[in-house]
Amino acid sequence: MALYVNTNVSSLNAQRQLMNSGNSLDTSFKRLSSGFRINSAADDAAGLQISDRLTSQINGLNQGNRNANDGISLAQTAEGALDEVTSMFQRIRTLAQQASNGSNTDEDRLALQEEIRSLSSEVNRVAEDTTFGGQNLLDGTYDADFQVGADAVQTIGFSMKNVGGSANTMSANGGFTMSGIAEVATGVTG
Repeated sequence: MALYVNTNVSSLNAQRQLMNSGNSLDTSFKRLSSGFRINSAADDAAGLQISDRLTSQINGLNQGNRNANDGISLAQTAEGALDEVTSMFQRIRTLAQQASNGSNTDEDRLALQEEIRSLSSEVNRVAEDTTFGGQNLLDGTYDADFQVGADAVQTIGFSMKNVGGSANTMSANGGFTMSGIAEVATGVTG
């Protein structure tokens, strides 16, 4: 007994066309609802690759901008502390010049020396206590690079020298003598 399968070619063609129209309609709805020209690699493989590369670069630049702002904040913190230290050094220089005045008594010079020692200790305290993000900035140990661009080579280095050590040198003078005052004044201005 023979088996016959009847096919309706027109019906199969209409069914295939309906499926293609449905797929095209789905793609159109996806594009309309997302607002993107490229929703998958099937839409435009090269365009998707370029878009992904540019998105990656934009993300890198945005993070680099945030890193640069962190670096600026760090530098401003160090600058504020250094402004205070500069004011203290200027006061120490003024006191050294005042001590060289011949009309001062020994008690006057001792009082001036005590103020210089106090200012020197304050310089050291500022150097020890100035921190940013838990890291000391003015003790000579801070050295870091900030990634400020989208690429690995786009960095800015930042390091600080020890601020407190110079104050120790100035306060090492045990008392006022004319040569001691000259050394202190030279150390402050030089």
